[in-house]
Amino acid sequence: MGIIERIFQPAVSRRRFLQATAATGAAATVVGGTTLRETRAQAPAAAAAETKITKNICHQCPARCGIDVYTTNGKVHAIYGNTDHPIANGKLCPKGPLGTYILYDPDRFKSPMKRTNPNKGRNEDPKFVPISWDEALQTVADRLNMLRDKNESHRFALLYGRGWGASCAGLQGTFGKLYGSPNVAIGHSSMCSDGSIKSKQATDGNGSYNAHDYRNTNYLLLMGCGFLEAFRPYNYVMQMWGHMRSKSPKTRVTAVDVHMNTTLAASDRALMIKPGTDGAFALAVAHVILTKGLWERSFVGDFKDGENRFKAGETVDPELFQEKWTRGLVEWWNIELKDRTPEWAEGITTILARDIIATATEFGSTRPAMAIFERGVHAHSNGILNGMAVHSLNALVGSLFAEGGMMYQMGPSYGAMPVDEADFMDDYAKDGPWKSQPRIDLKGHEDGYLMANNMMQEVGPNSLAGKPYKLDTIMFYLNNAVWTAPNGQQWEEALKELFVIDTSPFPGETAMMADIILPDHTFLERLQDAPTYPFEGWPLAQLRVPAIKPLYDTKYYGDTLIEIGKRMKGSMGAYYKELKDSENVIRHLAKGFEADPGDNGVKDFESWKEKGVWYKKRYLWQQRNGDFFEWDGKAYAKPMSADEVKAKLLKTPSGKFEFRSGWLEAKADWIASKTGRDRAKLMFPHWEEPQNPGGGDMFMVTPKVAMHAEGRGSNLPHAISLLQPVMGGRDQAYIEIHPETAKQRGIADGDRVRVKTSVGSIEGVCRLFEGVRPDTLVYPMEHGHWAQGRWAKGRGPGHSGDITVNQSDRITGQCNYYSTKVTIEKA
Repeated sequence: MGIIERIFQPAVSRRRFLQATAATGAAATVVGGTTLRETRAQAPAAAAAETKITKNICHQCPARCGIDVYTTNGKVHAIYGNTDHPIANGKLCPKGPLGTYILYDPDRFKSPMKRTNPNKGRNEDPKFVPISWDEALQTVADRLNMLRDKNESHRFALLYGRGWGASCAGLQGTFGKLYGSPNVAIGHSSMCSDGSIKSKQATDGNGSYNAHDYRNTNYLLLMGCGFLEAFRPYNYVMQMWGHMRSKSPKTRVTAVDVHMNTTLAASDRALMIKPGTDGAFALAVAHVILTKGLWERSFVGDFKDGENRFKAGETVDPELFQEKWTRGLVEWWNIELKDRTPEWAEGITTILARDIIATATEFGSTRPAMAIFERGVHAHSNGILNGMAVHSLNALVGSLFAEGGMMYQMGPSYGAMPVDEADFMDDYAKDGPWKSQPRIDLKGHEDGYLMANNMMQEVGPNSLAGKPYKLDTIMFYLNNAVWTAPNGQQWEEALKELFVIDTSPFPGETAMMADIILPDHTFLERLQDAPTYPFEGWPLAQLRVPAIKPLYDTKYYGDTLIEIGKRMKGSMGAYYKELKDSENVIRHLAKGFEADPGDNGVKDFESWKEKGVWYKKRYLWQQRNGDFFEWDGKAYAKPMSADEVKAKLLKTPSGKFEFRSGWLEAKADWIASKTGRDRAKLMFPHWEEPQNPGGGDMFMVTPKVAMHAEGRGSNLPHAISLLQPVMGGRDQAYIEIHPETAKQRGIADGDRVRVKTSVGSIEGVCRLFEGVRPDTLVYPMEHGHWAQGRWAKGRGPGHSGDITVNQSDRITGQCNYYSTKVTIEKA
């Protein structure tokens, strides 16, 4: 008998099985007057297990992976990646299967509730009591009707986090228009990655995140993006990493960050940069690309006589250069780049000049190549300049809209809403006194953040200060601003004055300050649409189908908003009564697929529900060797005119990639007056020293980690145990500090330490790690909750937000999470 047979020896051999069945067939053994076979037949049979597979979308990060949810006898017991979903491809990251923990979290809210303790604060028990949905919804509607009757509807704000689709976050804009408030709704983007969005708005005219063609790229320059930790879409990125690093030619990777993480460890070149100096590095890379003549001439343009005149320290006559799809390259060189040598950048970034030259030479001579950045680059006071500098590298090597390069995401072919909001706008909605009121966050205001998309981090502090007014009522969806905002102590004080409505399924910090809880379903209980986050460019829309009926007396947020709307006076109430419910919205969205069926056969609501995803697997445009083409049904063969490129792809004032930003130039006077920047160069990517508030002598960075689930993982034991794999944190997150830095401060490995800034202090346990820069403290931000559930509460270290100064980039509105400097000492 071989080893396989010995290990996997069957309990009953084939011979023994045949002998047994022959014997029982030939002579029936009588037991109590019946055969054994008959006795078994008469015994009550166990109910057959019924397992169904439901299509859904993971809710553990923005990736929006399609999942198959396995439910047996009404209980969800397994989650796998949907093999027919283009992002998941049958795979999930470590967070994906933990959706069952979310569903069965014992600390979930189980019904609507109202507060009975008028006092609010960290140590105050809300003394919630359950109420009916009718009472809860009517309470909210009565308050909103009251504000509208008093011409104070602007004092109602609705704040939301990671919104999903037209059936939830998409309903909020209409609610604000019909009700009459400039503060409905305010998104979280300024506390996420608006610095990235605005950097691209300034240069290529697309205020959005990039989609990427990882399959065909040959070089990645990764800057502060946590590519293998948390970059979107995370699951797909990991799949593509395996492809890129095993294909021929192998994709070469240079990773730049402030500490050693998975991405740096797996890269070909790992560079640890001084926080906030990424722009200096990118400017030096651009300098080398130009002086070495490595730019993509078919896209950028060239000197008319073919002679390269980009020489360090020397200006160039703009008349000698003929630009093609770029604007202002020679001006940028003359005003900034000519002096930004690798040696100069070494003094700023602490990265050796030889490494800058090597990176620039590789990046500039490899096609196709991409430079990708995120918060590590733009979450500083100089963030937009850093981001513009990095993104300009993509233009220099011609990667925009090219194979193996980057593009922007197309939207799905949704049908029209079931009701037209324009038919229900009363006089108050059209021209009420709320129209003259600024937003509470001062977004779009001359004295505030004129060019920002959102300024959520300013809502609490502004209301508290009465600038420009105090709010009365505030509602939250997928948002825990008290905990996620910098200097959240100000939010705690602000919410003590307000009537707070929270829709979270979980008892987070904001919920503990709430007056009314309208608990949402968890994602495995919802019917919800969700277009993709930027992916490969071609349109894709998923459908979240409930795996089981709601466990508790909760309600999908989209329906909560509709039900409040139905209780509003006048034409607004009539609109929501006609809208009916969120399922009606989703069914109308799916009507668009009738005219434009998906490549997987999805053509209506039922087939969308069955497959879980609709997509059209072709991006419609491509730049090839400096010419733009549109897909004609068979190939990229239809040439595009300059006007078409401007309308569809490079949406800048010039219709080109702008090193000299027309968008910034149009607001140059305002920018110069509010930021103190030089009017002559503020529209170019240029170097500017970051401002570091806090009063300390060390940088503090709180990077995302693979198990960070946007706040949803903090009460999941399994996620907690795997949060910080390098440092070994199980019951807490460790503060990482360089051994030499610790030695200078008399700190030993495992010591309890205190980290302080001008706005507060926290305590935690430190670990010595040579993979951290000597001038930087690093620790994940997932812990430090004083609410959120039994496993989250009180888990160390203290929350980083308590010591983060609320500073923002005046142009992008980006919250400068990584700019605060801290002091560390033994506790």
